[in-house]
Amino acid sequence: MKKLILTIGILSAFSTFAQKEKVSFVEKTSEHKIDILVGGKFLTSYFYPGESVLKKAVLFPIVSAQGTTITRGYPVAPRSGERVDHPHHVGMWLNYEDVNGFDYWNNSNNIVASLQNHKMGTIVHEKVVSKKINKDSGELQVTANWIDNDGKGSTVLNEKTTYTFSGSKDIRIIDRITSLTASADQVVFKDVKDGMFAIRVARQLEMPSNKPDVFTDAHGVETKVPQMDNTGVTGNYISSEGITGEAVWSTRGKWMNLEGQMDNHTINVAILDHPKNVSYPSYWHARGYGLFAVNPLGVKVFSNGKSELNYTLKKGETLTFRYRTIVADKNLSKVELDKMQEDFAKEVK
Repeated sequence: MKKLILTIGILSAFSTFAQKEKVSFVEKTSEHKIDILVGGKFLTSYFYPGESVLKKAVLFPIVSAQGTTITRGYPVAPRSGERVDHPHHVGMWLNYEDVNGFDYWNNSNNIVASLQNHKMGTIVHEKVVSKKINKDSGELQVTANWIDNDGKGSTVLNEKTTYTFSGSKDIRIIDRITSLTASADQVVFKDVKDGMFAIRVARQLEMPSNKPDVFTDAHGVETKVPQMDNTGVTGNYISSEGITGEAVWSTRGKWMNLEGQMDNHTINVAILDHPKNVSYPSYWHARGYGLFAVNPLGVKVFSNGKSELNYTLKKGETLTFRYRTIVADKNLSKVELDKMQEDFAKEVK
């Protein structure tokens, strides 16, 4: 009987990506974005509005196959009932809190006054290198520069990112492969908490909370997250190791899944790690208030001081991060997610 159940689960995993739909791009230069459509339906935009609006390019918003927006709107397109904390949490992004002493994570024009004394960095979109339509996917390649002194100083890292988009009737898939090459003589990613690949999810996908919280960053700056009305808030994390809820924070896993209910149906948002990523299986910086992040470089914080990693690149050396995000209008089982993660490991080198 156990063998039969396992076989059914694996077949289900294989069939998840059956009948993939056509991907297309719609460039909107005047709006500084490229829309990505799957099966003629909007999935997301590669949004690069410039440093006066956002100090990094992001994917925003992200919409499921059935049309449910799974990302928070604030601060770009606020929606009623949302939290208005952490204005640097926008859509889907990749950056880090301490690179050669500059903060590329808390890099927002809306940051609180107490952060103004911190040394900020800016990730400046350089260009769209290519847009490619494959048989069952679309590929977007872009470049950017990580510049210190709030974008007015020297280039520390050159970024090359390839996004691959695909999907079927109830699944959307986004791969982000980002290579960072040291432009400075030495680049040190200090072992800190805030990083690296992240999504800020919609209010409905947060975990219900009965109390306010205060979160402190590496600079000692506190952000207060108030208690809010929990009506319609249904999110819950489940890790590849079987850990659930708030307890997933600082644990390691091959993947993390966020389950919830939106628009009267089930939504799952899963992020898959890759065996070639540093610190695999990575530590998860997943919070109940809607920050869903994976941070392979924050070893000291997440191991409670047992280990430390201050990852260093010499000029010309490259560090690559590989992540796959699954947005499903249904439940994804552990068997399915394990299979998806295995497939990701094989497909992406």
